[in-house]
Amino acid sequence: MAGPEPYLAEPADLAALLKKPADDPQLLAALRAATRRFRGQVRHPVSLVTDDTTFLDGTGKAVLQLPAAPVLAVHAVEVDGVPLTGVKVRRQAGLLLHPDGCWPEWSEVTVNWDHGLDPVPEDVAEVVVDQARVIYRTDPAIQQVTTGTESVSFAATAAVGITEQWRAAVEAYRLNRGDDA
Repeated sequence: MAGPEPYLAEPADLAALLKKPADDPQLLAALRAATRRFRGQVRHPVSLVTDDTTFLDGTGKAVLQLPAAPVLAVHAVEVDGVPLTGVKVRRQAGLLLHPDGCWPEWSEVTVNWDHGLDPVPEDVAEVVVDQARVIYRTDPAIQQVTTGTESVSFAATAAVGITEQWRAAVEAYRLNRGDDA
């Protein structure tokens, strides 16, 4: 599997905002953290992944949900090691429709496929850069100092919140919403 790019935004874009070199280790760590956070919240890599092999369990239903979208190509589908042809694909939704009615329960479905977006959409890159900028500037320093009987507490800045723009982008690209109820 050729995995997703390490970042959902260009280091140079974050570097310009922070006035730091694009290869600054702290900048790259913040961008990596923001990328991981976005991918985790949308539940798929977002960026292009080619020649991916995914193992799924048969559901007994006609439709099988792939763990990413959009689907660019399905190269092969096997059910318990037996090739299956005639599978229909809903590319944008990441769904596979079994040609004979339903995916057998307790079967292992193997899918070789390509998925994701290339290039990464601008709204995704923008919120990832924004989040990385906040992460970069977050100071996980001392939160409390105690000397004798005196104690001083500082605001905990390690928690990074989200913007409305972030929330909207996550909602737009998120998959598998069925478990939110």
